[in-house]
Amino acid sequence: MTRPLLYSFRRCPYAMRARMGLWASGITVELREIVLRAKPAHMLEISPKGTIPVLQLPDGTVIDESLDIMLWALDQHDPQGWLTPEAGKRAEMLDLIAEMDGGFKHHLDRYKYATRYEDVSEKTERDLALTALSPLIDRLMRHDQLFADRIALADIALFPFVRQFANTDRDWFDDAVPPRLLAWLQGHEQSALFSSIFRKWPVWQDGDPVTLFPGPD
Repeated sequence: MTRPLLYSFRRCPYAMRARMGLWASGITVELREIVLRAKPAHMLEISPKGTIPVLQLPDGTVIDESLDIMLWALDQHDPQGWLTPEAGKRAEMLDLIAEMDGGFKHHLDRYKYATRYEDVSEKTERDLALTALSPLIDRLMRHDQLFADRIALADIALFPFVRQFANTDRDWFDDAVPPRLLAWLQGHEQSALFSSIFRKWPVWQDGDPVTLFPGPD
């Protein structure tokens, strides 16, 4: 094993943020695209919790939290300065990400997957998720990005989840949120970065040729 190995799933927001961190760092990994209903035995062996993404380093170290993958990659090479925001500090970005990964994601899951939960009102959870976006809205009322006008770690780590919220009912979302939040989301959705990490890869099977990520354009 000469390069890191990444197990990923194209549509998972956690996997999206990890791939964007790796892409920005310029670190090349071996990509294994999976389907969640048929998780590879090797992935479950190195990370028994079975969540995506999972990164295994050449020395055997396993990183199976998406934000930790981003930080591992960007701590080695951060050419766009995502870890040093234009305003604020790295610790503030991590606090905001933790806040949104907690309360906002809690309500997002119960809105998007309401049938999986007992005694859950889809509309109530949708409204609570929208309220939980207030910290982002407050920041975007003052700047183009979350920590001033230059893209930073927090923007990349959080927009896949806002996208997931929006796409649950895009017509409602586009009417319900302030224009500056919508513009922020659309800017990231339409970026070359997102297009690059959201391409379709064949599902990996044992014995397949190696797929490199980032690969050739």
